[in-house]
Amino acid sequence: MVTNLRTCDLTDPLGIEITRPTLSWQLTGTGAQTAYHVRVEPGLWDSGEVESADQRVAYAGRPLTSRTAATWRVRVRDADGTWSGWSEDARFELGLLAPDDWTAAWITHPDWYDEGDPRAGEGRPLPLLQGEFTLAKPVARARLHVAGLGVYVATVNGAPVTDAVLEPPYTDFTRRVVYATHDVTGLLRDGANTLAVELGPGIAHVFPHQDRYMKFFGSKRAPMAIAQLEVGYADGTDDRFVTGADWRAAEGPTVRSHWYGGEDHDARRAPAGWRSVAVRPDAPDVLRSRACPPIRVTERLPATAKLVATDGTPVFDVGTVVAGWAELSLDLPAGRYLRLVPGDQLDAYGRVVQSKPTTGAPIFNTYVTKDGPQTWHPRFRYDGFRYVEVQGLPEHVGAEAVTALVLRADNPPTGSFETSNGLVNDIHTIIDRAVRGNMYSVLTDCPHREKLGWLEQTHLLFDVVAYNYDVAAYYRELLVTIAEAQTDDGLVPDIAPEFLVFDAPFRDDPNWGGAIVRIPWQLYRWYGDRSAMETHYDAMRRYVDYLTGKADGGILSHGLGDWIGLDTSTPVPLVSTWGYWRAAHTMARVAGVLGRDDDAKRYRALSDQITAAFAGRFPESGSQASQILALDMGVATDETALDRIAEEVAGGGITVGEIALPALFRVLGRAGRHDALWRFATSTGHPSYGYQVRHGATALTEAWDGPTRGLSQNHYMLGAIESWFYRGLAGIGQAPGSNGFRRLLIEPAAPGDLESVRASTETPYGKVAVSWTRGDGEYELDVAVPPGSSAEVRLPNLGPDLGLDRHAVPEGAVRLGTRAYEVPAGQWAFRAGR
Repeated sequence: MVTNLRTCDLTDPLGIEITRPTLSWQLTGTGAQTAYHVRVEPGLWDSGEVESADQRVAYAGRPLTSRTAATWRVRVRDADGTWSGWSEDARFELGLLAPDDWTAAWITHPDWYDEGDPRAGEGRPLPLLQGEFTLAKPVARARLHVAGLGVYVATVNGAPVTDAVLEPPYTDFTRRVVYATHDVTGLLRDGANTLAVELGPGIAHVFPHQDRYMKFFGSKRAPMAIAQLEVGYADGTDDRFVTGADWRAAEGPTVRSHWYGGEDHDARRAPAGWRSVAVRPDAPDVLRSRACPPIRVTERLPATAKLVATDGTPVFDVGTVVAGWAELSLDLPAGRYLRLVPGDQLDAYGRVVQSKPTTGAPIFNTYVTKDGPQTWHPRFRYDGFRYVEVQGLPEHVGAEAVTALVLRADNPPTGSFETSNGLVNDIHTIIDRAVRGNMYSVLTDCPHREKLGWLEQTHLLFDVVAYNYDVAAYYRELLVTIAEAQTDDGLVPDIAPEFLVFDAPFRDDPNWGGAIVRIPWQLYRWYGDRSAMETHYDAMRRYVDYLTGKADGGILSHGLGDWIGLDTSTPVPLVSTWGYWRAAHTMARVAGVLGRDDDAKRYRALSDQITAAFAGRFPESGSQASQILALDMGVATDETALDRIAEEVAGGGITVGEIALPALFRVLGRAGRHDALWRFATSTGHPSYGYQVRHGATALTEAWDGPTRGLSQNHYMLGAIESWFYRGLAGIGQAPGSNGFRRLLIEPAAPGDLESVRASTETPYGKVAVSWTRGDGEYELDVAVPPGSSAEVRLPNLGPDLGLDRHAVPEGAVRLGTRAYEVPAGQWAFRAGR
């Protein structure tokens, strides 16, 4: 009856540092939980039998210390008073919680360290660090704690210690570096062993160069590594092997790597010139454990075709725009120089196009072959591409030579969405592909030109991401990075980490910085997780107070406005004031949930003040974005405004930018104007999603006319329609007052000529699924409600031919009103017909 046990929203995590971790589980069957009983071994906590329906509880046992390894299980009682059997065991293990737990030292190649020269090592091959140790007794367990700057690859006896790549994740490397813990027991052998770490500069050390593209240059930290291998022997003793002065360093076969410009690898080179390492006295002060899924290879896409440009250059097409690595598989003699040029588009002659507004230029990787069969891809950076132009390749090499290794943060997929309309399905596909292409250690804006964590997308499109992926742990980690970027005066910059400081509105806009307030609330609403609100409350409050300090009579005048809007008449102060109101309004709700009543009262008053100022400053007419944001705030209530906007949207006349776009779908969907949204969703003129599909987009582009205009071809900021697909067409949402999808609201729309929808998403309680079809005077709706949840099901108004008097309502559904029914967990089928 109990399944999917998780700790901190992760499955059997190693190296966590939370000493009161959250333990959660799901139920099978349809029974409701009325009590739970958790046991954490060895002898750490026995909750006893607790009268509660909660399926998410905080550990409350003996204090957890560094390296604590625990197993836990749970049983639950149903409404009939019957206890389930104990679940299968889940595990968690703590990492190194105190600085004194680390006896390893940060090390690097001596040519990459000069205390007086932060650019030491630039232009030199990447360093390889290696230590040797001997095991004289049988090993029972071994844990490797390892971190590096900027990107590292760790091996034990030549085997990778993990399938995670591009480690460590983005942070402010001067303040915090993330380490990972790996179980390497199976990689060790009796006798001599070798632990090695290869380093690349990553985004921590972006050095200036002349021949390739760079978004910026600057160094937070030069390449270095730290590793601590802790071995427990079968006889109960233990040992430790750490990075230090006894390690050796050499230059490896990767001769250069630049986070933006490219990577160069000479497969003929063998590590040589071994020397003693340099121990870094200026190492980062804070090591923190990984708290969310890492980046992994999640797909392998073989090239679908080898194209030949007009001048004979081979170009490989992997079929869709992706982010990751182009892998070569070849059988060639040594010494052939190959240049790989990645890109999203081709020119009229069949060559890859790179330019500043699309991918940045020039970007290329180079590879010098060794003799015989060989496989290679970059390891210390990544690209965005669909096409790979390979200069210098022999003519006989076919399409099988290139495969795209698609990378992303390995957040588990949770959603599925399909309709009877092929265009809508294609729109869903290109939005999802763009989310994947930017789901790295932060949510980036594009995987080539910038690779930066612009913050507006993280909260404006939270549900777009969360309907399709489990991001509970991932978003909590994003928040840590955002909070670290906050300045002493409370400003949250538009990007986090703030690897470079932009000017004026590109650094300070409430619809970007407001992520620090919105995300904790969204985590609470979506997952029932209060921890982010509790952890970041002071930072959230400081940010709203910072905005108040910059406001004049409730109006904020600085910012970027409704970015990339087609109607540029929307006043910047209107958009910024809406963002200010949303932050204050959210802050009042957060304070209320946390029992901070004085703050809740203060922020409610502030929200009311901003609303009044907005209403007094900005008339109800104006641009489409102006009216939508006023309607979203509740300032405008005129039905004629809704009618006018719905008519414009239905006619394809959408003019809003990325800030107002989610509000447009929210406002029109809430008002039941689904027919207007449907007509826009199925249009193919400019501007529309269909325009992108019809003009060849395989991922959502940066602009409505992206495939024909240029700009990034892998950008999810305009993807707000995805939330309407799930919440509007499939009808999957939450009832008012619900958190964590405890109580569902299933309210599908059936606009236009849409004949069917099938969708599902995972909630904290399990999968909710909706499927409906209509045709020949019949309507069928099937709903799956997960155990632990209940649902209000509202049937669409299907017209006189499918009236309520001809509905077949399943036994057990309780009528709430016209076309509305209450159902508990289970499978439910509603039918209507002539």
